[in-house]
Order: sequence, then C-alpha cells, then structure tokens
Amino acid sequence: MTMQITIVCVGKLKEKYWREAEQEYLKRLAPYARVKIIEVADESCPEEAGESVREQVRQKEGERLLAALPPHSWRVALDLRGKTCSSEEMAARVEEWLLAGWSHLVFVIGGSLGLADKVLAACQFKLSFGAFTYPHQLMRVILLEQIYRWQKIRRGEPYHK
Repeated sequence: MTMQITIVCVGKLKEKYWREAEQEYLKRLAPYARVKIIEVADESCPEEAGESVREQVRQKEGERLLAALPPHSWRVALDLRGKTCSSEEMAARVEEWLLAGWSHLVFVIGGSLGLADKVLAACQFKLSFGAFTYPHQLMRVILLEQIYRWQKIRRGEPYHK
C-alpha cells in the first residue's frame, strides 16, 4: 500500500521561490509517497485587531480547514504548543502510525494567527517545530523537507546531516 500524505494549509504560496522549493520537495518525495497539498483561503485581519476579531479569523479559517480534512486519516496539527521531536523521533512515529494501519497522514498548517481549537481537537497529534514563529509559507517548505528526511531515515537511506 502506497503511503499517502496530504498537507492542508491556509493560504497560497505567493512567491515564486516558495513554489519552486515546494516543487523540489514534492519531486523528491514522489518515490516514497503520494503527496497532495490542499490550500484553503485565508482571512484578512488588520494588524491592530483585538483578540475577538483574531479569534473570528481563526474560526473562519478553521471551518475551511475542517471541511478540507480527508476522512480516515491520521491528522497532525502543526502547533507551537505541540510536542517537539527530533527528525529521528518523528521518523519512528511515522513508522508507528503506518504499522497501526494509518496509511494516510494529514498535516495541518494554520494561517498567521494559528489554528482554531476545533481544528486542534480534530487532530490526533500536535507537532511543534520549536518555540520560533515561522511564516506559514516557509513552514510549508520546512514541513516538506522534514517529511522527506523522515522517509530517508525510515528507509535507512543516506541524507545530508
């Protein structure tokens, strides 16, 4: 059974260099998994918006993300409050999920304000890439690179350190 990976994310990659980086990792991942990226529309939010407006934005984006989540999948939310893991630890987790029968892994990336609580609740695992905040466009490329690295580690194949 071929591994399937879906990345569900808020917003589009606007700059050419992000799209090119994404395409490079999708090409590298092709021998390991079928990878699909689903983009949902982002909400505009004024810089000076209060928390209630920010929460409304998270909720609207959250509804779109929830509607796009594939059924019968193992869902991983990227969240600052999630668990931090090394690449080797995540490769082992991916292997565990696959052995448990989850051949479809879904990674969820929120917009600039993060994920709504209902999206976090719909995910079985919350993953943090550390305490740093990354632009969500860059996060998409970082995630693809790590998924590729996890596949190389799982297969015992060399990859630069």
